Amino acid sequence: MAANTHDVIMLFGDSITQGGWVPGGFAQRLAADYVRKLDVINRGLSGYQTNWAIPMFEKIFAVQHQQLHVPKVQLLTIWFGANDAAPLPNRQHVPRDQYKENLKHLVNMVRSSTSPYYSPCTRIILITPPPVNSHQREDRDFDATKSYAEVVREVGTTLHVPVADVWTAMWDASGQDERALEEFLYDGLHLNEAGYEVTYNLIMNIIAEKYPEMHYDRLEMVFPPYWANVKVEQGNAALAQ
Repeated sequence: MAANTHDVIMLFGDSITQGGWVPGGFAQRLAADYVRKLDVINRGLSGYQTNWAIPMFEKIFAVQHQQLHVPKVQLLTIWFGANDAAPLPNRQHVPRDQYKENLKHLVNMVRSSTSPYYSPCTRIILITPPPVNSHQREDRDFDATKSYAEVVREVGTTLHVPVADVWTAMWDASGQDERALEEFLYDGLHLNEAGYEVTYNLIMNIIAEKYPEMHYDRLEMVFPPYWANVKVEQGNAALAQ
């Protein structure tokens, strides 16, 4: 598959997405895999929950799809829930039912042919919030976050969108011991390199199984892949073709 010069992978989420550029982070690893094939754009918004994310997504996605000569989003990851699940009176809290509707709305903004943001070329992956370690992070509740992860799985099933189930993968990898989650969470909420590796592996498994045409091994490099093949005798104009 030949990629458009300007096409991108967009990562949309909260601080866990924003932090994906750290060494070993899932954004950093995807960017390395897709270098000269697809650009990786990190649109993580630290502290945001889905109520606040929707108007931001309208602005972000409009830039990508409502102007000429702007990169198209070939793959979109949506990763919220860690803040939505914050217990009251935290102003980040979003009720579970509203969180579900917000996730559906974000997906349908891209999927629905009646949406002004309709993008039939965009593949979507939903990501569950990771489990929290309330022994490290007292402002979060383990069972509440588990419940919000269940919502992501439900929305994925209802809308036929693949889900990277970080919650289950990390919980199982920890031996289902909340204290052992510190292997993956540096502060009980945010991921360290080991946590991002779990996420990255889940995303790549989904790409391989559900969107195989998007796997980096199936994409051609943009511009001549080998410098010796550049036909300099044809002039600089040939390089732009």
